[in-house]
Order: sequence, then C-alpha cells, then structure tokens
Amino acid sequence: MTMVPGWHPAIVHFPLGLVVTAAFALGAARVLRNESTAGMLATVGTWNLCLGALGIFFALGTGLAAVIGLHVDAAAHQAIALHVKSAVVTTLLVTLVAVWRGAATAPNSRPSGFFLLMLWAATAALLVTGYRGGQNVYRHGIGVAVEPRMTEGRPPDRPAP
Repeated sequence: MTMVPGWHPAIVHFPLGLVVTAAFALGAARVLRNESTAGMLATVGTWNLCLGALGIFFALGTGLAAVIGLHVDAAAHQAIALHVKSAVVTTLLVTLVAVWRGAATAPNSRPSGFFLLMLWAATAALLVTGYRGGQNVYRHGIGVAVEPRMTEGRPPDRPAP
C-alpha cells in the first residue's frame, strides 16, 4: 500500500499547534491570580496536551511510512535520519508529560514549576523536530513532487516540429 502523498505534513501540524497551545495555556494557568480563569486555562491546556500527544503518534507513524522506499542522496538521508531520531525522542517526551498531566493531576489544577519546565523542554524538542522536518522539505526537496518542465512551450517528451 502506498501512502497518500502529503499526509505527514498535514497531520504533523495538529500536535505542533496543540502542544504549543497547551504550554502557553498551562503556563498562564500557573501565573494568573484569578482561580476561575486559571482553572479553565489548566483544563484547556491539559486537553490540548493530551490530544497533542495522541496526534504525535499519528505524525510519527505517517512520517515513518513516508520514508519507506524513499531514495535520496547521502545528505538528504542524513537529514532524514536526524529528523526521525528527533521525532522519536520528542514523541517520548511529549507522551511522558501528557501522561504526567493527564493521569496524575486534576485537569483544572495549577501545574507545578517543575512540570512546566519539563513541558517547555518537550515543546522545544517538538519545535526543533518540526524545524528539521521543514529543512528536509525546503533544503533537500524531500517529499516535493517535481512536474515535468515545458521546453519552448512543448512538453519535454515531444519533439520540435
């Protein structure tokens, strides 16, 4: 079965957005004085983090599926390998902080400072992984379909009249 082109870049944006939003929401919940607002932001952050952790498995799976049978030069292969290693570590980190937050505490409770430090470390790892993925596309052209070029107004497979 061939993977539909474009699934990985489409899916990867969900965990990116959800985890970054969770980090900001939980950070705000820690510093706000209003208990009601802090509780609401903590709940939103908890849900975003848990959904982001679920989504990161789909991103990892589609990314691994996308590299199966991919033939690239040595530089691109090295860049892909670094991105995959980073993605596996990031998946582990995000999953650990999501389980910590989702299973160990009430969703509306204020997060501890140490938890926020770990969450921001996981978020930073996720952003670096995303950056590396973007570099794979824009620097190495991985996953970019190249259309045949027109030559003097004709497709390249047609001879000149």
